[in-house]
Amino acid sequence: METFGGFHKEDDEQMDLPPGFRFHPTDEELITHYLHKKVLDIDFSAKAIGEVDLNKAEPWELPYKAKMGEKEWYF
Repeated sequence: METFGGFHKEDDEQMDLPPGFRFHPTDEELITHYLHKKVLDIDFSAKAIGEVDLNKAEPWELPYKAKMGEKEWYF
């Protein structure tokens, strides 16, 4: 079982997030809490951040692959 911001999640289940949860990290938070850990640990997984292989997706397919429905994406 993983804990994310005080919310529990079983390994194969979606996270049980509170209503109104919005993923909107600062640049510093992305670097220190996600990218740095991802580079150091190949098994690292951040469930709140979906990953898309841009080489295998057409540009017009990307909005459908966005998990949170926001207009701001990170590449």
